Amino acid sequence: MTHRTRPDALLTFTEAVLRAEGVPEPDAHLLADTLVTAELWGHASHGMLRLPWYVTRLRTGAMERQTRVERLRDTGPLVLLDGCNGIGQVVTAHAVDLGVERAREHGVSAVAIRNSGHFGTAAYFTRRAAAEGCVALLCTNASPAMAPWGGRTKSIGTNPWSIAAPAGRRGIVVMDLANTAVARGKVYLAAERGTPIPPDWAADAEGNPTTDARAAIEGLILPMAGPKGYVMSFMFDILAGVLTGSAFGSSVAGPYQPDAISGAGHLLLTIDVAALADPAEYAERIEALVDSTRSAETAAWADRILVPGELEDRTLAELTKSGITLTTTTWASLVALGAETRVDLPPAEELAA
Repeated sequence: MTHRTRPDALLTFTEAVLRAEGVPEPDAHLLADTLVTAELWGHASHGMLRLPWYVTRLRTGAMERQTRVERLRDTGPLVLLDGCNGIGQVVTAHAVDLGVERAREHGVSAVAIRNSGHFGTAAYFTRRAAAEGCVALLCTNASPAMAPWGGRTKSIGTNPWSIAAPAGRRGIVVMDLANTAVARGKVYLAAERGTPIPPDWAADAEGNPTTDARAAIEGLILPMAGPKGYVMSFMFDILAGVLTGSAFGSSVAGPYQPDAISGAGHLLLTIDVAALADPAEYAERIEALVDSTRSAETAAWADRILVPGELEDRTLAELTKSGITLTTTTWASLVALGAETRVDLPPAEELAA
C-alpha cells in the first residue's frame, strides 16, 4: 500500500513539524521545500524518508536548530564560511546568495564551507544560482560509502556534485550526481520498498556483489565507472573537506546517524555569465546546443533525447498535478512524527502497491 498526497499539503506539514522542533520559520520552510522538491523531481531517495533522520538529529543536538553561519575569511571573490553544525540546507542557501553576489562583483567567486551538514539534492542550490544568471558548481563530501579501489573497507563518501547553467529560453540545464554507481539514498529507498537492487550497485559487508538493499547498507556502495568513480570522490573530498578545513574521509557522519556531528564540507564555484559573454549571445549559443542535442537521431531503444535536468522538470510538472506518492514505511514515519509534534497529516489517497 502506498499513499498519495498533495505537494502543497506535504510542504505545510513538513514545515510545521520542523517548527514544532524549534527550527525558525524561514529555515523550516527551506528544509521542507528541499525535501518536497526532491519528491517532485522523482528523487524520493532525497525526499520525505529523510525527514525523520533530520528530526532525530535535531533532538540529539547533532544538528543545531538555530543555524549560524560565520565568515572566517574574506578576500572578496573567495570566502570561507563556518556552518557551526547547523542545517546543511540553510548553510548552503546562504553560500549561494553570497556566491552570486560576489560573482556579480568580481565575475567569479568561490565559497568554501566547513562544519556544515547534508544538504539534500545539490541541484536545488545550483539551480538557484543559474536562475540568477550564473553558472555554478557545487560539491560536497559525505560519510563513508565506498572502499578505495582495491580495498574492502569503506572510507570514502559518495561525494556528490552538481553543475547548473542558465539556458536562455530553454530554462536551466543541470547535472547532479554521486560518484558511486548510485546515490546511497536510493539503496535506503529500495530497503523501505522491500525491492532488490541491481547487482552492480553495491556489495555486502564481505565485499560480495548483492541485490539485497539491507545487506548493501551494511556493506559498500560501488564506485561508478570502476576506479574513475573512486578517484573522482577522492578529489572532491579534497575540495570539499581537506581544503575547507572540514571533516574528510571516514570522519564525516551521515544524516542517518542520529547523534554524530556531520562535519561535512562544501565548495561552491560561481561564474557570472555576463562577466564572460554578452548574455544574449550566450543564450543563443546554449539554446543552439540544447536544440541540436534534442534533435539528434535516436537509438533503437530510445523514444526521445533529453538534456540534463529535463527529466526532473517533466516529473515536476506531472507530480505537481497528480500528487506525491510515498511508501508505506515513509508514510508510517510521518504518522509518528505528526503524533509526536501534534501536527495534522495531510489527507492522502491509499493506493495498491
